[in-house]
Amino acid sequence: MRISVPVEGQDIDLDTVDLFDPRLYATGDPHPVWHALRQRAPVHRQTLPDGRSFWSVTKYHDVNDVLRDHTRFTSTKGTLLSILGAQDPAGGKMMAASDPPTHTAMREPLMKVMSHRALKDRQPQIRRIVHRRMLSHLLDGGVWDIATTAADFPMAFTGSLMGLPERDWPRLTKLTTMAVAPTDSEFQEGSGHGTLVAAHHELFDYFSRFVRRHPGGDDDLVGFLTGMEAGGRRLRHDEIVYNCYSLLLGANVTTPHAIASTVLALIEHPEEYRRLLADPSLVPGAVDEGLRWSSPANHFMRYAVHDLELRGVSIKRGDALVTWLGSANRDEDVFPDPYRFDITRRPNRHVAFGFGPHYCIGAPLAKIALNLLFEEIVRVVERFEVAGPVEHLESNFVAGIKHLPLTARLRDGAEDLLRDAVQDGLVEA
Repeated sequence: MRISVPVEGQDIDLDTVDLFDPRLYATGDPHPVWHALRQRAPVHRQTLPDGRSFWSVTKYHDVNDVLRDHTRFTSTKGTLLSILGAQDPAGGKMMAASDPPTHTAMREPLMKVMSHRALKDRQPQIRRIVHRRMLSHLLDGGVWDIATTAADFPMAFTGSLMGLPERDWPRLTKLTTMAVAPTDSEFQEGSGHGTLVAAHHELFDYFSRFVRRHPGGDDDLVGFLTGMEAGGRRLRHDEIVYNCYSLLLGANVTTPHAIASTVLALIEHPEEYRRLLADPSLVPGAVDEGLRWSSPANHFMRYAVHDLELRGVSIKRGDALVTWLGSANRDEDVFPDPYRFDITRRPNRHVAFGFGPHYCIGAPLAKIALNLLFEEIVRVVERFEVAGPVEHLESNFVAGIKHLPLTARLRDGAEDLLRDAVQDGLVEA
C-alpha cells in the first residue's frame, strides 16, 4: 500500500469511496481517502453493490473504543471484511473471534508462553535465523528482494515454536497469504472466492490432522494448546485447530510486511537511517515507528451488539464497523506531523497490533524478531537502494509489499562478520 501525504483541499467524493476493494491497496492509495474521512465523516457508511454495508471508523480514539468495548462491539460474528455479512464459523471458538469471558479464558494461559519474558530465551535462535535466512542474501552482492525473503522469515521461528515440520513451512506461508490476498494474481488459485475457500480448507485440514497425531506436552505451542484448560475445561479439537490457524496467520501477516515497509521508509528517509547508524540504541524506536508507518494489519471488524451512537452517528444493532488501523495511526489529533517518518517519535502509541483485549498476542514475538533483525541490519548495511519496481499486495486486510528489490552497500568489515554469523547459524541449525 502506498503511503503519501494527502493534499489539503483535495477533492474526494465520499459517496464513491470504496475501501472494500483490495485493488485500492495494490495500485491505489487509501491515505488521502482516510484523511478526508477523518476530517469530514469519521464514521462513514459504505454499501456494496450486493447490498452488504459497513461503517468505516477512521479516528484513533474511536478505533480504540470499538476495539476495547466488547459490550457494545462483538468479535464473535467475524473480524475481517472477507466474511462481511456471514456468520464466522470460528465465532466463540477461536480466541480472535470471541468475547470475554471466553476470550479471556483462552488468552490468559497462552500469555504465559507468549509473553516477552517467556520468549526471551529464544533470542539467540532468532538472531541466528536473521543471519541464515535474511542477511545471508547480502553476501552475493546482487539484487535482493527483501519482501520475498521476509515472507518466509516468521515461519522459521513461529513454525519452530508451534512444532511444525520445516518441510511444511513454505506451503503454510503461501496458504496464509492466499487467505488474506485471495484476489492477488500471484497467489490466486482459481477465482478469488475459490482461493479463499481452498486456502482455509487446506489450512484447517492440515492443523486437524497435525493436532490428532500430536503427542501433546509443553514442548511446543500446539502441544500446549492440546493440554491447556480454558474456563475449567480442555479445549475441543475444533477450538485447537482454529487457534492454530489464528496464531500462524497473525505471525505471517504482520512481521514480513513491517520489515519491507520499514526498510523502504528508511530508504526514502535516509537522514533517519543515518541517525540509526550513528546510534544503534535507537533501533527499538525505529521498529515502533516502522510499525506505525506500515500498519500491516489494515483493519479489524466488529458488529454492534445493540443500537448506539458513535460520534453522533446512529449505529443499528447488527451493523458491521470496520476500524482502519492505518488511518488511526495517521490521526493528526494523536500523532503530530503524522506523515513524517521519525524514529525518535515520542510518544508513539500506535495501534499496529490492535488495542484492548484483542491486542495481538504475538506482538512480543514479532517485536523481538524485528528488533533483532534491525539491530543486525544496522551492524552490516551502510545503505540500501531500490533496484526495481515496488509491488504491493492486493488485499484489504494486509497492507503489504510483496516485492522490494534492493541492493546494499555493506559497512567496512561487514562481509566477514556476515560470513561468520551465517556459518555459525548453519552449524547451530
